[in-house]
Amino acid sequence: MDLDLNYQPKLPRDKSKKIAIVGAGEIVREAHLPAYKMAGFHVVGITDSVQLRAEQLAERYAIPKVYQSVEDLVADTDVEIVDIAVGASSQPSIVESVVAAGKHVLCQKPLGETYAMAKHIVNMCSAVGVKAAVNQQMRWAPGIAATRTIVERGWLGQLTQATIQVNVHTAFEHWPFLRQIDTLEVMYHSIHYMDAIRYLLGTPEYIYADGARYPGQVSHGETRTMIHMKFPGELRALIHDNHNNWADESDWYATFRFEGTDGIVKGTNGALYNYPQGQEDTLSFLSKELHPDFWFRPILKGKWFPHAFMGTMGELMRAVEENREPSNSVADNLKTLQMVFAAYLSMDENRPVWLSEIQ
Repeated sequence: MDLDLNYQPKLPRDKSKKIAIVGAGEIVREAHLPAYKMAGFHVVGITDSVQLRAEQLAERYAIPKVYQSVEDLVADTDVEIVDIAVGASSQPSIVESVVAAGKHVLCQKPLGETYAMAKHIVNMCSAVGVKAAVNQQMRWAPGIAATRTIVERGWLGQLTQATIQVNVHTAFEHWPFLRQIDTLEVMYHSIHYMDAIRYLLGTPEYIYADGARYPGQVSHGETRTMIHMKFPGELRALIHDNHNNWADESDWYATFRFEGTDGIVKGTNGALYNYPQGQEDTLSFLSKELHPDFWFRPILKGKWFPHAFMGTMGELMRAVEENREPSNSVADNLKTLQMVFAAYLSMDENRPVWLSEIQ
């Protein structure tokens, strides 16, 4: 019996494509560049609005070029793929320059601050025919990727429900750009869980969501959310997030659970334990098809940060190599953004919002 869960990110045969990065912040330092080093990807340049940050990362990761500007990066004919790691408000103008130069692009999430902005990016990429993907990397987190294999093999039977629960303390105020925005938790955190659930279960019909602040919090936006998703038939999903757990880390948890008529898979999202160091994901599953009452507990290797970042860039590179659309394409990501903006409309109007309403 084959119990290999096939969860490691698939990498391109040709790893020599030249990558340049826009942005030198924490996520690039702690996730993008460590992942690309592990994968053997070829990063040739970097730029940032704070030149010193780009220079420091270039020295740390032996990146040969530090560009003075995005324009200089885009003008470099050696660069084949541009990895954008900046805020959503800056992304459209950068994408416009990148695709005008005929370069492939890995966009940051959220793809757009509005659904119209995201569609504009999709249209720009489509018009010139470049490959364009979104860094929704939780699809390649070990626990989620292994669950995908279990679902595809039919070991859960007919899917009935999914739950992702997070109860931790996240100091959102440490990211200055997050302090002032009104759309915080769903747009910048639960967007990952929405995309992962859609990756595993398909796209829901409607969303009913509620978001709340915590007394005395510094950030403007919501830091507690409950998101209910209805799928066709009897399938349902729930995301329950609280980022204000004031107890010590022994009380924190970040779990997922997917259930079906023939099986159950459950596990932990190790990246949120002992953050930012994190730990490896855990997974256990029960399947009537394999054994009537035995819980399989495979040992997973790797974490969401940084290992899953090999998956997003690797999938884009494989799409270029195989001349196809990446599974995490900008067009595909519009469906995840419909979920995000449906959640915010639901919060505002206190009602279920059908995804078809987000156009």
